[in-house]
Amino acid sequence: MKLSFIDFLQQQGFSPEQASELNRQSEPIALAPRTIFMRQGDKVEYLYFVSEGLCQASYHTPEGKKFSKEFYWSGDCIVNFQSLLKQQHSPYALETLSASSLVRLPVAQVQLWRQQNHPCYQHLLETQLLYKENKERFMLLHTPQERYQLFSQQFPELTQQLTDYQLAAYIGITPISLSRIKKRLEVNKG
Repeated sequence: MKLSFIDFLQQQGFSPEQASELNRQSEPIALAPRTIFMRQGDKVEYLYFVSEGLCQASYHTPEGKKFSKEFYWSGDCIVNFQSLLKQQHSPYALETLSASSLVRLPVAQVQLWRQQNHPCYQHLLETQLLYKENKERFMLLHTPQERYQLFSQQFPELTQQLTDYQLAAYIGITPISLSRIKKRLEVNKG
């Protein structure tokens, strides 16, 4: 389902006029699957709102390994808070996993919301904090098999859209380990 950036802004306390003005400052972009729209190390210039599609943030090591940070889908905002707060380049890359419709808004606008202590900034910050705490608990308190099962229960549609490599990277295991877990669970079913 495609979500409106204007509707999102109004839900965050902007008047219809303010939301329309912010929408005029933004730029809609349509991206094909597997499009990197921000490389690790790039200067952060935009907040991204996902109208439709599936995107991923990931870290890349010099040795060529890739670690999944998080996924974003319809209705999510992608804000690089570390870069915003410390004026640093992005520590991770952003990529579409499916055909995606995004809206990008200059990050200067988010910095203005921060200075004004706008409820939208507060919402973005709280959403990110909750995500981080949930992911930390998920990774620390559960075995790899439990992480796979919990992820599959909480996000069944997302599980179907991801490759084993992407899912394994997110739950912190190798694709081989994920394959073994799936086989073990299948045997236990039968």
